[in-house]
Amino acid sequence: MRLVQSFAFAAVLLLLSSALSAAAHSAREDIEAALVKFMDAFNSGNAAAVGQMYTDDAALLPPDGKRVDDRKGVEEFWQGAIKAGMKNLTLKALEVEGSGNLAYEVGAFTLGVPSKGGALSTVAGKYLVVWKKGDDGTWRLHRDIWNLGAAE
Repeated sequence: MRLVQSFAFAAVLLLLSSALSAAAHSAREDIEAALVKFMDAFNSGNAAAVGQMYTDDAALLPPDGKRVDDRKGVEEFWQGAIKAGMKNLTLKALEVEGSGNLAYEVGAFTLGVPSKGGALSTVAGKYLVVWKKGDDGTWRLHRDIWNLGAAE
């Protein structure tokens, strides 16, 4: 009888571990897919589509800048970056951890930034995003902070 109880307990632990692993794996897959959408929207100059990827009460914390609040403010921020000539954004998730409807992502980026002469220079940096999963099952950026410098 004790052997059966031990086996049942181990089976429950295994199932729970598998379920938690699958949920974390799903969050990572969903967030990596969202990164592709973000890059596509930004690189095509569609600030409205970028803005829609954020929660209604999102906040950007740009380097050396003021906090930017709400989806409309976020869209205006990214529209300004696009109008300034920034392009060729690449994003790479290095870490993704989640629990329930929240997840965080640590990542690396590169971005083409125009110089005074108009030539494009590539800058590299790192970022941290808190993602929030909505009632519709979509992961959206909730808090977004980044700075320049190598991520690794």
